[in-house]
Amino acid sequence: MILFDIPAELKKLPKNSGVYIMKDTHDTIIYVGKAINLRNRVRSYFRTSNTDPKVRSLAKHIHHFEYIITKNEIEALILECNLIKQYSPKYNIRLKDNKGYPYIKIVGECLPRVLYSPKRERGKSGKNDKYFGPYPSGERVREILDLIYDIWQIRRCKRIFPRDFGKNRPCLQYDIGKCSAPCHYHISEEDYMQMIAEIITFLHGKVENVSEQLNQKMQKYAAELNFEKAAEMRNLLTSIKMLTEKQHAENTTTDDRDVIAMARRENEAFMQVFFVREGKLIGREYFIMQEINKNLPGSDIFSAFIKQFYSEAAFIPKELITAFVPTDSEIITEWLTNIKGRQVRLITPQKGEKHELLTLAARNATLTMQQFGFNIKKGAERDKKALNELSTFLGLSEPPKRIEAYDISNIQGFESVGSMVVFEDGKSKNSDYRKFKIKGVHGPDDYASMEEVITRRFNRYLTERAERSEMAENDNYTEQKFSRTPNLLMIDGGKGQVSAAEEVLQKMGLNIPVCGMIKDDRHRTRGLIFNNNEITPPKTSEGFRLIVRIQDEVHRFAVEYHRKLRADSQVHSVLDDIPNIGATRRKALMRHFKGLDKIRRATVEELSTVDSMNLTAAQAVFDFFRNKSG
Repeated sequence: MILFDIPAELKKLPKNSGVYIMKDTHDTIIYVGKAINLRNRVRSYFRTSNTDPKVRSLAKHIHHFEYIITKNEIEALILECNLIKQYSPKYNIRLKDNKGYPYIKIVGECLPRVLYSPKRERGKSGKNDKYFGPYPSGERVREILDLIYDIWQIRRCKRIFPRDFGKNRPCLQYDIGKCSAPCHYHISEEDYMQMIAEIITFLHGKVENVSEQLNQKMQKYAAELNFEKAAEMRNLLTSIKMLTEKQHAENTTTDDRDVIAMARRENEAFMQVFFVREGKLIGREYFIMQEINKNLPGSDIFSAFIKQFYSEAAFIPKELITAFVPTDSEIITEWLTNIKGRQVRLITPQKGEKHELLTLAARNATLTMQQFGFNIKKGAERDKKALNELSTFLGLSEPPKRIEAYDISNIQGFESVGSMVVFEDGKSKNSDYRKFKIKGVHGPDDYASMEEVITRRFNRYLTERAERSEMAENDNYTEQKFSRTPNLLMIDGGKGQVSAAEEVLQKMGLNIPVCGMIKDDRHRTRGLIFNNNEITPPKTSEGFRLIVRIQDEVHRFAVEYHRKLRADSQVHSVLDDIPNIGATRRKALMRHFKGLDKIRRATVEELSTVDSMNLTAAQAVFDFFRNKSG
């Protein structure tokens, strides 16, 4: 995590528009917000005069913050939405309806229609459709569509052509001058398609011709003293001006690309990577490259970074936009193409939208270096030390670069869930976190649940590894979720959970070290179990602090998932499935036996002694568990 003096860092904040990311002491993102002026907005959270209860509560938990500058407020809005969707911060209001960003769709049919589309549809049925967007809101799309319908007389009906040519009479839209009625040949197909071509040009942001035509009409109506029509044209011109602002974070392409920029000082380089997925800027990461000769060309630095970063990346995009042409770029391109299984391009643009994205990434790299450089370096050194110490504790041949930690969460009588968190180079990697709803285990059996989670995780790894080689030539091959192998597995639990994980790995022929994280009587991290031996590291060591962070994080992630499922009524008591056992009897059974295992082993006579239980209900419980075990 980045440690710094918040008041001092507030003074360094730029006045640009952008997104700010608040984090707590565990380096967990707790709030994401956007701002026209980052300095003014972020400083407002720390003013003692702020009376907003939510802001005051949030400010108490802010340990450090980061920010990403953007070109304009719309870009900040979209990036904010993407980050909230990705991280679900505690203090952000979260939508539950899974809404995305809408598009404008030109339907690929005879006499195309221009429609609102809540998402980009994929598949053969819509292969001829054209999409424009995404846009930051549905309201924006409807404004653009209204503008298009006002300027061009295109059809909005659901008639199917050429089948419906000449059938019925033209609709009301034709009568009020909003449709050219191609269904009754009032306009030729060529002229209609010319209108569609003009709309496509308009949606690409080339509005000069349209604006000029509207301006001429406005002048004509004004000269004729038809001020109502002139005002109509003026309003259309104003709408065009408002609605055609370029959106650099969300452009009309759906390609995936990484944008890589750099800032340098002395013998260090700060690499900033922007991740653009399906046209959306979804986030960024920064990296430090140390011990670099100050005379080393940028092309050599980019070459070294790309080789290191993408040799272990789970996903390689179609394009890498780089500030320097990497040394051996042709060889690197061929290497990346072979890994991905389809063409990868390295681009160093000199102008246009891609160059603007690159410039934005470079500005962020410089600001990151200026504001966080010392703290990032200090944090990296701390993480390196922690991994070296952890390696020493366990007797590993080298520090574990990628650590996966697992935990099982359940409440007696409720189904279990599993969690997987990932730490790379000593830092949490939230994008690789995974959740598991236990499917094959009934009741709170942590050992069997852990066995199922590890089995499912590494079955996916083996399957995806096979798919990666078999589908290398398939254009539909997409990012793999479990294709990385960890250097160390850390299990929240003792010898039983560790043995369950080790047995699974052994059956699969995977040689990955596994250790357990154990707690004391006060439920605090005590040490590790490795090779059936308990290891108790010094509590003041960085290695022990890393173990604590990992155990706290995997436990938090598991508990949050379990609570969410319970709140959504997606898990229920096993006792709910038994006939004649309602809420009163279920509570009485749990109160009496203190756990589901004892209920499962109880006789009919023992069950019948529980308050509110009669012989019929006791027999039902007894039979239920015997049938389950049978």
